[in-house]
Amino acid sequence: MKKHSAKVAPASSFSVSELHAAIIDGGDGLQSNTENSTEDAEKSRCQSCTSTFLKFVWGFLIILSVSSSWVGTTQIIKITYKNFYCPFFMTWFSTNWNIMFFPVYYSGHFAMAQEKQTMLQKIRECSRIFGEDGLTLKLFLKRTAPFSILWTLTNYLYLLALKKLTATDVSALFCCNKAFMFLLSWIVLKDKFMGVRIVAAIMAITGIVMMAYADGFHGDSIIGVALAVGSASASALYKVLFKMFLGTANFGEAAHFFSTLGFFNLIFISCTPVILYFTKVEYWSSFSALPWGYLCGVAGLWFAFNILVNVGVVLTYPILVSIGTVLSVPGNAAIDLLKHEVIFSVVRLGATIIICLGFLLMLLPEEWDEITLRFINSLKEKKSEEHTEDVAESSIHTRSRSRANGTVSIPLS
Repeated sequence: MKKHSAKVAPASSFSVSELHAAIIDGGDGLQSNTENSTEDAEKSRCQSCTSTFLKFVWGFLIILSVSSSWVGTTQIIKITYKNFYCPFFMTWFSTNWNIMFFPVYYSGHFAMAQEKQTMLQKIRECSRIFGEDGLTLKLFLKRTAPFSILWTLTNYLYLLALKKLTATDVSALFCCNKAFMFLLSWIVLKDKFMGVRIVAAIMAITGIVMMAYADGFHGDSIIGVALAVGSASASALYKVLFKMFLGTANFGEAAHFFSTLGFFNLIFISCTPVILYFTKVEYWSSFSALPWGYLCGVAGLWFAFNILVNVGVVLTYPILVSIGTVLSVPGNAAIDLLKHEVIFSVVRLGATIIICLGFLLMLLPEEWDEITLRFINSLKEKKSEEHTEDVAESSIHTRSRSRANGTVSIPLS
């Protein structure tokens, strides 16, 4: 019988102690990876909290700036009317300032962007809002003309309304543009139906009727209300058409579009104030007699308002920009009451409050009902958890007290 020699496997290069050390090192590596992941999670949380906090800070500043610029624009127009009443010339002059919109945007881009582009490159990039081919002469006339007309009509009717009504009434009626925009979007763009926004639209219409009824449906009041409502309607149509034909635009594209509107106004609308001047509909003795300080103040604040609205959407939440717009109503009311000593009737005050409440209802998000239900359910869950904890704690205290009483009652031997 031959003895088969068993093949012995080669010994492992790791000893037991080395293997144990490797296991310990592996455990330490896993622990360090876990610690790193928790640190990364904490950093991301801190960064998200910081960004949210900064958004709210910017939002607060934007709210103050938007409301202040709109109040300032409205009040300076009222002051200008005391010595100079040429609303179309003021509209044309203020719209020309939109030409500076893109240069202001490009200055910010050149100062802050890491990858800088030339102005021509930036113009070509931002002109894509008009299509893949950019801005052509055909598109310039086709797309810019209707928006320029609606822009001029909105501002011109607003200025006409300020001659008939107080600044508070006009700014409140202009807030109805949010309700009109919802109705147009629902009909034309087939946007989602929301019952709460229908209620807000009904509130806006109720406020308009109450505002017209305040002076008995006659005189300058009904004309002023009609002009302000026309301005709000033109503004709503402008925004719906912009959404339909041009879609959403970033800040650069919006700046390019506003500058294009300014150029169109300067080239094609300039004939209108000339005609009004020679027909003496809007006439002034000489250019030196014009109140250039007030005119530049109105144009500058209007320009600042448009910049702040577009910048605010980038820096903070859009809802905060809208809140800044509606806060111009109490701002104008405070100035009218304190400086101009305007006495508000109960009907006008009620109409203003109803319109502002309707405007705020329009700001509710589409999923507001789901968000509200989730919030209520979370509150109920917290209350139920607190209740169970209280019951558990009370049962523990009861048991401890019973045990304590039992030990005391046992007699000593």
